[in-house]
Amino acid sequence: MSNKLKLFLGVSYLIILVTFLLFLFLKLEFNRLNDFSYYKELQFIIEQFVGINLLLNLLYFFIFSIIWIILLGFGSPLLLLSGIFFGKWIGFFISLLSISIGALLLYCIADFFFRDLVKNNLENKFSRYISIIKKNEFFYFFIFRFFGGLGVPFALQNTLPVIFSMNKISYFFASFLGFIPHFFIWNTLGAGLNKFVSVSDSFNFLNLLITPEIYIPIICFVVLILISLILKKKYLNDKNR
Repeated sequence: MSNKLKLFLGVSYLIILVTFLLFLFLKLEFNRLNDFSYYKELQFIIEQFVGINLLLNLLYFFIFSIIWIILLGFGSPLLLLSGIFFGKWIGFFISLLSISIGALLLYCIADFFFRDLVKNNLENKFSRYISIIKKNEFFYFFIFRFFGGLGVPFALQNTLPVIFSMNKISYFFASFLGFIPHFFIWNTLGAGLNKFVSVSDSFNFLNLLITPEIYIPIICFVVLILISLILKKKYLNDKNR
């Protein structure tokens, strides 16, 4: 059963990915990708499309995000898109809720079907993380999420607690609260990119970088990454075991 489900998830992920890439290939005018006015046209089309029926588009994004995370998709593209499509605040809340639910469902699926597979492949590799998180699973998993998983890929972050059978309610709320800083930063960046395209007449990389909606989230992101590296070196370095 687990092998069939694994195959199903893999094929489903590829179908969604290929469909998305095919959609981009058919809709985008690749010969105009170096034309800034083309991005302004796209920005206007997206704004009009989303604005026509905001609630329905939020529902579509919500469902797609859950499915994407279940199929081991990356989180950062969704966060940028939610900021671009819905703005900083609405994008932040819809991505926070949908990705948190998607992560929980992925955890439940992995715990039910792939417990042995996860343990055999991840337990030794992440033993230091596990030993710390098990001391207080809610608090330390919250810290783990808060600092972006301390370098652990997002899909592995979502399945790692299978090894120590983390309580599902603790998993959800530790993830939901821990996601907040990174999700807000990425959505702010997405909204900033959307605003820059909307108000600018031409592209200038320097002007992009000095836009507050761009450089402030980038600085915050770098700070979180640096703290994450410090924590990882201090508590997870082999010399500190």
